[in-house]
Amino acid sequence: MPIRMKVYHRGKETLVAAADADLIGKTFREGKLKIEVGKFYEGDVVTEEAFLDHLKLATIGNFVGKETIDAAKRGGYASDDGVLWIGGVPHAQYVLMIG
Repeated sequence: MPIRMKVYHRGKETLVAAADADLIGKTFREGKLKIEVGKFYEGDVVTEEAFLDHLKLATIGNFVGKETIDAAKRGGYASDDGVLWIGGVPHAQYVLMIG
């Protein structure tokens, strides 16, 4: 399953938004929670290696989908206890706190 990834830069922050490619354009709901996997994630199709290379430079990560989150876990950017499930789809975030 390909990963779609978009990189955003604002000031000192670098955000990597990534999702399983087949989730782009879909919306998931569970109770009061909702996630839209839209244009925010609609970047390039990348390999897991390229995704993890970009995360090395990221201060923030936003991940949706099993394949994307599994890759983030393998790279040390997500863990099982940090995954929120919305409508059967996993979502996780990564933040680098620099003190």
